[in-house]
Amino acid sequence: MSDIAGNIIAVKKQIPSHVKLVAVSKLKPPEDIREAYNFGHKIFGENRVHELTGKAVILPDDVEWHFIGHLQSNKVKFIVPFVHMIQSVDSFKLLKVINKEAYKNSRVIDCLLQFYIAKEETKYGFSPEEAAEMLQSDEFRELMNVRICGVMGMASFVDDQEQVRNEFINLRNIFQILKDEYFSGNKEFKEISMGMSGDYKIAVEEGSTIIRLGTMIFTKMS
Repeated sequence: MSDIAGNIIAVKKQIPSHVKLVAVSKLKPPEDIREAYNFGHKIFGENRVHELTGKAVILPDDVEWHFIGHLQSNKVKFIVPFVHMIQSVDSFKLLKVINKEAYKNSRVIDCLLQFYIAKEETKYGFSPEEAAEMLQSDEFRELMNVRICGVMGMASFVDDQEQVRNEFINLRNIFQILKDEYFSGNKEFKEISMGMSGDYKIAVEEGSTIIRLGTMIFTKMS
C-alpha cells in the first residue's frame, strides 16, 4: 500500500462517515493525485486557477474538484465548465459572476459562502451582516445557476486551541442562523466546511461536514 493510501485510511478512521474529506492537492504533482485516485479517493481541493485547470485536463473526468482559495472574478470562467464546488465565495460580486458563467455553460454550480471567522487580516469572507443583506436582496433571488450548499471558514493559525474552537463554534452558529432564516426546508444547505490538517479534529467535534487536508494526506515517508 502506498503512503498516500495509508494516510487516507488513517484519517478516515478518525472521522465520522458523514464527514467528507477533501484532499488538498495544491502544489502536489498529478502523480500524487493519481495515487490517491487509484486508491479510490476522488475529491480534491485546489486554490489556484491555473494549477487546477492544468491538472483537470490530464486527470480523470470523474475527479470531484473543489476550489478552496481566493477566487478572482476574471478567472471564474476557466473553472466553471468542470468544477464540482466553489467553497470560497467571499462576496456578492463573485457569486454573481459565478452565476453568469454557469449560465453560459448550462450548469448550476454548488457554492459555499466563506465567512471571516479568524482574527487574522489576511483571511477573506463575508461578515454575517453582509451575508444577510445579500440573502435578503431581490438580486440574489434571481440567481438561478448557483446553489448555496452551506458555509466555509478558516480558523486563526494559532496554538490556542480554545480560540480555534470558538471560531469554529462561531461558524457553526452562523450556519444555523442562515439555515433557520433563509434556507429552512432546503435540503441542499447542509455543509459546514472547516478544519485543516492542524485543527480538523476540533472542527469535526464542532460540527464540520467537510474537512480540507493536504499535509496529512500527501506526506510520504522518506
